[in-house]
Amino acid sequence: MLKASNQPVKLLMIAMFLGAMASQTALADDDDDDVQKMSEKAKAFGLISHAEAQAKALSAKPGVVKEVELERRKFKSGWDYEVEIVDSNGAEWEVYIDAKTGKVNSINRDWF
Repeated sequence: MLKASNQPVKLLMIAMFLGAMASQTALADDDDDDVQKMSEKAKAFGLISHAEAQAKALSAKPGVVKEVELERRKFKSGWDYEVEIVDSNGAEWEVYIDAKTGKVNSINRDWF
């Protein structure tokens, strides 16, 4: 009998917990998409500029630049610019540029 009376309290606690979790703002990742911050970071680490990365990405994949982010590589050391490009057909692409050398590391279709 005692267990049945605790059920509403447990459900209320779970609902409050889920509500609190849903209302939390997402934590920022290590990516940087603010142009001024990217420029400062690029200069501090001796990386190519935001404009150079964008030009190299557009040479590799023509289109319109949607976004540029400076990202720290997850599995090996170094930095990459991730340049999101929309081509003439409306397809979205991610072009990864080595932020130190300016080399195009990869071009991937963004399906989502």
